[in-house]
Amino acid sequence: MHDSIRQTEPSLLWTAFVDLNAVPRGSKQETAVTAFVAKRGIELGLDTQVDSIGNILIRKPGTKGYEGHAPVVLQSHIDMVWQKNAGTAFDFETQGIQMQIDGDWVKANGTTLGADNGIGVATIFSVLASSSIEHPPLECIFTVDEETGMTGAKELDPTWLKGRILLNLDTEQDNELTIGCAGGADVTSISRYVTESVSAEYQAMKIRVRGLTGGHSGMEIHLGRGNANKIMNRILFEAADRFGLRLSSLEGGSLRNAIPRESVALVFLPKDRIAAFEGWLKQAANTVNLENTVTDPNLVISAEPAIPSTHVALLKVTQQALFAAVDGTLSGIYRMSPSIAGLVQTSNNLARVVVADGTISILCLSRSSIDSERDSLTSSLRSVMSVLGGDVEVSGEYPGWQPAPQSKIVSLMRRLYTEMFGDEPHVAACHAGLECGIIGSKYPGMEMISFGPNILGAHSPDERVQVSSVQKFYRYFTKVLASL
Repeated sequence: MHDSIRQTEPSLLWTAFVDLNAVPRGSKQETAVTAFVAKRGIELGLDTQVDSIGNILIRKPGTKGYEGHAPVVLQSHIDMVWQKNAGTAFDFETQGIQMQIDGDWVKANGTTLGADNGIGVATIFSVLASSSIEHPPLECIFTVDEETGMTGAKELDPTWLKGRILLNLDTEQDNELTIGCAGGADVTSISRYVTESVSAEYQAMKIRVRGLTGGHSGMEIHLGRGNANKIMNRILFEAADRFGLRLSSLEGGSLRNAIPRESVALVFLPKDRIAAFEGWLKQAANTVNLENTVTDPNLVISAEPAIPSTHVALLKVTQQALFAAVDGTLSGIYRMSPSIAGLVQTSNNLARVVVADGTISILCLSRSSIDSERDSLTSSLRSVMSVLGGDVEVSGEYPGWQPAPQSKIVSLMRRLYTEMFGDEPHVAACHAGLECGIIGSKYPGMEMISFGPNILGAHSPDERVQVSSVQKFYRYFTKVLASL
């Protein structure tokens, strides 16, 4: 199946994507892929440099007639989000992504595909390897750890680049030119808890929330998709009040920038209340399913008997504080932009909740295109989580990217798009975090724009990239290069 992907046009791009996806490249685990990218640059005989954190810079001279043009920066990140379906047996640390063509789409088998931002990386590879694509001198930057902190962009040497135009290839709609993005910050609550024994009159049960759609916590937060952590907490909170449920352990969600799809809790219930609980849970599940039938048609809420290793649960006062904290933690839109129609200005993703080994962990990612509003939101989250009595830390702040709609690169790319496709592109800011904000702070005055092909379901096992859209994007991309 990978051979058929390699043979798809543009073959240079798709071959590069297949080769890239054979290399494990999770965020903060980019050693192998950094070596792979650097080796490719060296094999092409190009000036290749790697900095101390793993970012790679590959320079390529301009083609004939473009030698004296100003250099242009091409930029993509090499890490990807690792997510898989619960029933998928796959080891991201050792296996390459298994892909297939499904009609007009390329997707993976039960895992994330890595089109975010692997298609951007492969696009740059294709230009580096091509002898026929016309282009000015290129400075190609491949950054690390974009998905879990934008560390690569933050550590980028501010003297490394000479170009004053940057093309970021990390947008996921082929009719969109992104000219601004949200900044963000991580909110982390860590608290300790003690346990007490649960009597033999209690039955252990495992409650599961699964089958949610999930997705990108920036680009898809406005779609109102269910959050597994919120749904699980809703079930636990009410069952504790109705049936005396006691919580033993809990794990929900995964990465900060992925809307949580699954959660599992080990609980204890009085044996004489099990039947009543099971009947109530069916009704509660039906209610939640009805609320989420449009956004999350495959949602399943279930409970089954379990065999625990120990009969212990959180103290009731701690359990109550936890349920109250999660219940009060915003997950979704905080405020829409009052100046740009349809743009989410500020949001929070309640990404991960874990209760295990004496520690309660709550992880959020707050985003905003207004730094002061982001700070106001994180302050309110700290207040809510303080009921747990632990430490609440706000870290990893990164700036937003302020739009410059009148810049020369925006005007050029808008005109070229209209000439090529007979339609106006959608020029807008987005609610995702792009590295342009950070890079722009290091290179004041740099003109920046982000674009790419249609990618759906990023950060989830439903991720897929459209073949025809890649072809459209590639024609546009090469036309832009030839016009600079």
